[in-house]
Amino acid sequence: MIYFDNSATTKPYKEVLESYIKVSEDFFGNPSSLHGIGAKTERLLSQARAQIAGLLGADADEIIFTSGGTESNNLAIKGAAYGYRNRGGHLITSAAEHASVRESMLQLERNGFSVTVIGLDNEGRVDPEEIRKALTDETILVSIMHVNNEVGTIQPIIEIGEILRSFPKALFHIDGVQGAGKIPLNLRKAGVDLYSFSAHKFHGLKGSGGLFVRSGIKLEPILSGGSQEQGHRGGTENPAGAVAMAKALRMSLDKRAQRYAALGEIREFLVNGLGEIEGIAINTPLEGAASHIINFSVPGIKSETFVHALEEQDIYVSTTSACSSKKKSASQTLLAMGVPNEVAESAIRISLSFENTRQEAETVLKAIEKTVARLGRVLN
Repeated sequence: MIYFDNSATTKPYKEVLESYIKVSEDFFGNPSSLHGIGAKTERLLSQARAQIAGLLGADADEIIFTSGGTESNNLAIKGAAYGYRNRGGHLITSAAEHASVRESMLQLERNGFSVTVIGLDNEGRVDPEEIRKALTDETILVSIMHVNNEVGTIQPIIEIGEILRSFPKALFHIDGVQGAGKIPLNLRKAGVDLYSFSAHKFHGLKGSGGLFVRSGIKLEPILSGGSQEQGHRGGTENPAGAVAMAKALRMSLDKRAQRYAALGEIREFLVNGLGEIEGIAINTPLEGAASHIINFSVPGIKSETFVHALEEQDIYVSTTSACSSKKKSASQTLLAMGVPNEVAESAIRISLSFENTRQEAETVLKAIEKTVARLGRVLN
């Protein structure tokens, strides 16, 4: 099996699974309990929080544990909107965002907030000057993803953050789900107030995620209940998931240090090879994109047909974002980039991890070339 769908989810590291099982067996107490078992579990949870904070360049009390990227994005956007509604009711986002950001914004719009959606250039990038023009005295939040989950474009986070320093009322939220553990980002330097991440995107477990909340920011909780997570999120914490996530993030950062250059070489090999196959259009920008995501189209061939054709060869890729892939509609990001509908409807996403090899890439490239030829003959 060759797994090239790592932006949808990654395979958990063996060590991560082992840590999850050990914590679940030996530290099963409720962290909020007063007795010794609960206290031991709470200390382990605190250690995981401190470890993740250190890896992200944050303070321990700035890390909130959640169930994953979608909840983190919802908490950041809705929590900030309702928490700072007295400052204004205007929010800014882009046309390239994940569904959890897009739908949160639409929900807020239905509840009286004003939302400005910034367009993209033909490489899927937001122009920071367009954000500057959209900012008003009523703007309370700007939400932009770090790495686009469909085409891999890296957004100009540093430049946007610099602009927002002149608008202190506007909080800066980054959806870092596709960047965490892969693409470096100094949260302090970038002026980030809120940063979402999800464990299963960097070889952790599904159901575990987090949100960096810069010290001093107060969010309105979207899950009411107890006083867990500094009052940001009610509900019994998941210590095993938190510990496993901390281990996964540390291991992923170690892998990045060891294999970042190698992954870039694999990407270059795939992009060059795809560019030589007749009938393929590459949608991912050649410059300014993450090394782990490549998006291409085979106009005239439905993307789901192509995905299943590769699956028959034990190769696993995807169409659009995993959260939208079953809707069988053209990628909103590609359409916003000006890609024709026929091309957008036939988009395929290859997404790599630091575990993938050049040999796998060679096999996949040959399979893609044969599949394009075979399906093209069927159509003709």
